[in-house]
Amino acid sequence: MGQGTGVIASADGLVVTNNHVIAGADEVKVVLHDGREAMGTVVGADPDTDLAVLRIEASDLVPAKFGDSEESQVGDWVIALGSPFGLSQTVTAGIVSALGREGVGLARFENYIQTDAAINPGNSGGPLANIHGEVVGINTAISSAAGGNDGVGFAIPSRMV
Repeated sequence: MGQGTGVIASADGLVVTNNHVIAGADEVKVVLHDGREAMGTVVGADPDTDLAVLRIEASDLVPAKFGDSEESQVGDWVIALGSPFGLSQTVTAGIVSALGREGVGLARFENYIQTDAAINPGNSGGPLANIHGEVVGINTAISSAAGGNDGVGFAIPSRMV
C-alpha cells in the first residue's frame, strides 16, 4: 500500500499525479480535501515522464488553475502542497532553486524545477504553486541521504504536464 498526492485538473474528475504513486496498484482510492472518497481509474500512465492521469466520479470538484512553468524564474517563491508522511493538507514554502534540471536519474525525460520547498514522501503528485496559486509543477522527488527533505526537491514543469 502506498500513498501520494494529486491535483484536480478538471471539474469532470481528471486528476494528475505521478506514475510512481499509482504504479503496480490494484486499486486507487482518492481522498478529497473534504474527506470524501472516490475510486480512481487510471486514464493514462507514463513512466518516462513519471506522470499519470486518473478519473474519479465526484461532484462539486474545483480544478486547480495551471500556470505556465516557462514563466517561472530562479528565485520565485513557490509552495508545495501534499500529504508528506500521511499528514494531509500540508503546505511548505520555498523558492525555485534551478530550472531545467536534468541528470537526476528519476525518469527518462527530465526537465525539473528544483526547489527548496520541503518535498517529502507523500508529496509526490501534488502541486508546486506560484504566489498566484497557479500550479507550475507536479512534485516528484527529493534528493536525500536520509529519506527526508534535505532542501533539494524536484517538480515536473506544468508545460510538460
